[in-house]
Amino acid sequence: MRLVTTEPADRTDGPYARRWWALLVLCLSLLIIVMANTALTVAAPDMTEDLGLSSADLQWVIDGYTVPYAALMLLLGAIGDKYSRRGALVLGLLVFGGGSVFGFLADSAATVVAARAVMGAGAAMIMPATLSLLAATFPRAERAKAITLWTATAGLAIAAGPLVAGALLERHGWSSTFLINVPIAALAVVGAFVLVPPSRAAHHGRIDYGGGLLSVVWIAALVYTIIEGPHFGWGAEAVTAAAVAGAGFVAFVLWELRHPRPVLDVRRFADRGFAGSNLAVALFFLAVFGAFYYLTQHLQFVLGHDALGTGARMLPLAGAVFAGSALTGYLTPRVGMKWTVTAGMVGGTAALALLTRIDAGSSYGDLVAPLVVLGLAIGLALSPCTDAIMGAFPESELGVGGAVNDTSLELGGSLGIAVLGSLLATSYSGHLADATAGSGLPASALDTAQDSVGAGYAVARGLGDKARQLAEQAGQAGDPQQAERLRAQAEQLGGGARRMADAVGSSFADAVAHTSLVGAVVLGVGTLAVALLLPGRTKAATRPADPAEERERETAGVR
Repeated sequence: MRLVTTEPADRTDGPYARRWWALLVLCLSLLIIVMANTALTVAAPDMTEDLGLSSADLQWVIDGYTVPYAALMLLLGAIGDKYSRRGALVLGLLVFGGGSVFGFLADSAATVVAARAVMGAGAAMIMPATLSLLAATFPRAERAKAITLWTATAGLAIAAGPLVAGALLERHGWSSTFLINVPIAALAVVGAFVLVPPSRAAHHGRIDYGGGLLSVVWIAALVYTIIEGPHFGWGAEAVTAAAVAGAGFVAFVLWELRHPRPVLDVRRFADRGFAGSNLAVALFFLAVFGAFYYLTQHLQFVLGHDALGTGARMLPLAGAVFAGSALTGYLTPRVGMKWTVTAGMVGGTAALALLTRIDAGSSYGDLVAPLVVLGLAIGLALSPCTDAIMGAFPESELGVGGAVNDTSLELGGSLGIAVLGSLLATSYSGHLADATAGSGLPASALDTAQDSVGAGYAVARGLGDKARQLAEQAGQAGDPQQAERLRAQAEQLGGGARRMADAVGSSFADAVAHTSLVGAVVLGVGTLAVALLLPGRTKAATRPADPAEERERETAGVR
């Protein structure tokens, strides 16, 4: 048996021969990171019912993944640069796979949250490693194309997660959705050893652990604040976390400005191209994650599609991401990233604006155009931004570059789910209160229904079940007067159930429209800011080339 070996990416005499196969491994690794969140959106109703999760429990099941993921990326990216980027990828895949098995075996809210946290820690190793290995493996002339395929994979995962999870939920319980990741992670580990070349920074000094730990503190506190405040109120915990985030950020910036070898040179944010690209990534994923959060609920609860049907109906988004990625690969070299990124953000704003037309009578057909436009926008804008961010870092800091890109992505996504999700809940509750005013329904039922769209439909089903029970009792009653009284009560409750279901559906549709309007305004204003920040084609949007480093790269074969 012949053992397949790989040459280090920084020791070959030319571009790595199997770099496109290596990219497949990196894209597989990215696939499970994104699917871990999108698959959960369709499994959440079954999980809530089986484990008896409260709305707070469910929120932390979702966000238990986000906090370690966002907080650890910068430090772990730097460690991967120094010691082994491929090692960081493999270790991350093993941790992620182990967390997935843990999630499959979990039987309580606490254990599911713990499993998701383990998966988040694994993702924090995988995500920056995929981008740093991509940048180290591909020559500069091919890197934009490779990043375009990397970005398109994220778009595929957005739709693939619900689709695969929905197929599993047809025959299995929610815990089976955790097992989606295990075979893919195992395949990626084998592929990493066989196809991905070893890589680490040729010259990397001591790691700035002080700055790295400060980044963990302030990012973790910021993400916790984003989650806790909008969803659970600005109590002592949220205010304390916000204070820690602010103080930690100031301490981090001051430390990095004074450190001779900072984990992140914060002066890079003075570069317009770098700052604009990070802002674009954060704003885009604020819109994408926020819209995905409420569109999957609308498809499942209001339009009544099952988990598999919901996943299938998100496929236009994935197909449009691929089309947009192909388009940006053609346009960006010709017109410059400023125009493609701005066009993509305008498209994202237009997609959210189209969602403001959603109402109680809307069908899936009314969602197709916004999904397609949003997918095209993602494909157009994100690849050039990622390429610009990675291009701003020297070879010795590619892992940090990947971590910066991914932290912007994750912070934007967290804000999207927290802020737009909170706005959605508030708007839904207000619209439902107005729609059911004077209905005569029990106050306790109305309070419960205002908690979420799922709770609203559960209340309507409960009223309907009670009406059917009374109707059966009326049919069995021997006393005509009692039978008439029971039938009257059954008709009243049955009418109340129908009114409640109609009110819940129309209130959620109105909340989707209102939230989309706010999202469109935020992304529209952000588009103007990004357009002003990004330099034109005549100005370099990336770090000026270091002649010494270029010579080193040419000698090493990392071009």
